[in-house]
Amino acid sequence: MFLAGVSNRFPVHEKRHRRGSHANRPLPAERLAAIPRQSACFQTPMHNDVREMGPTDTPRIKADVQVMFFDTDCGGVVHNIAYLRFIEIARTLLAEELGMSLVQMTETQRFPVVVRTEIDYRRGAKLGDRLSVEGWLDRVERARFWCAFRILRPADTTVIATCRQLLALVQMPQGAVLRLPNDWEKYRANGANVLAQA
Repeated sequence: MFLAGVSNRFPVHEKRHRRGSHANRPLPAERLAAIPRQSACFQTPMHNDVREMGPTDTPRIKADVQVMFFDTDCGGVVHNIAYLRFIEIARTLLAEELGMSLVQMTETQRFPVVVRTEIDYRRGAKLGDRLSVEGWLDRVERARFWCAFRILRPADTTVIATCRQLLALVQMPQGAVLRLPNDWEKYRANGANVLAQA
């Protein structure tokens, strides 16, 4: 779904509503229950908690994941690249909250693309651990934006990793960088830079 030659991509989920409706509201429980679950052998969110946002709130999400065999090395410790997959799950959910859907991207050919990733590995997660990945919009510029993430092990409240990713909105097939949507001004005005508060 991403642009050829881009090393890290920004997947997003389908947007549920049109602009001006209830776009930031989570799916009702009965609709979530109707969504088919993937096989347990695939890394999928076990639970998603998307907080409903007010007009000046910074979008935040939480996704729960479980460490699988393919996430670990021979010692049963999570391999460093697997954390980026956990973050990609959260980034997908966050993108939906920001109004970027797979369907919309396909129609408009506008894609958010990861430009930079900064990650700090603080503790090791192990096979079978259940982790929570929190994500939020951290900073908004004219044509780029930062998303921040934190991976926690709720069982002992250990911070496993923290991460920030810089993204740009790109128009394909030209590959032209676009300005961010006008309605993102509310995040800039709100000072979307809340890493210290997270």
